[in-house]
Amino acid sequence: DKTPLVLTETVNGVTTITMNRPDKLNGWTKGMMAATFEALQKAEADDATKVAVLTGTGKYYCAGVDLGGTVGLAMPKSVYEMIRSSNQQLFEAFINFKKPMIVAPNGPAIGASVTSGTLADAIIASDRATFSTPFSRLGVPPEGCSSIFFDRIMDQESAQRMLGPEGWAPTAAEAKEAGFVHDVVPHEEH
Repeated sequence: DKTPLVLTETVNGVTTITMNRPDKLNGWTKGMMAATFEALQKAEADDATKVAVLTGTGKYYCAGVDLGGTVGLAMPKSVYEMIRSSNQQLFEAFINFKKPMIVAPNGPAIGASVTSGTLADAIIASDRATFSTPFSRLGVPPEGCSSIFFDRIMDQESAQRMLGPEGWAPTAAEAKEAGFVHDVVPHEEH
């Protein structure tokens, strides 16, 4: 398949980085993460880029880490280390980005794509976006600094609803009301 994993376009100082695997719900495989990191590095080095916007094609923003496209058969300890290492690389890419970054979910965001969004400068969501953090349901601890950042950006009750057993997946409007997203725009204008 010759379809690029990530599309980039710079217009008037805004570099839009678009995850381009709608058939896989823009899930983060090793290839998708590498392509996204490369696009972020190029945007950071490009003098024409004043701000970067990360979004997705198709109905989903990102279904989070695609373990099927990331993890092969291996011993549990090596799988754990691979996941820890790739998550650290992902979150550091957001934290260390030296220009303003906006995450612009165009549809459902799941797992790491939600938690990493809190590390950007702003989240501007399409009115079709939802935010799911299924960690409790999966029996894994919240990742990506979410257990700290969620409490800081929204009230503790909403943070617990998202990260705890309820697994609340707010709509874009509910996420804005809770303080999770900065703005919601009509999908057609997103």
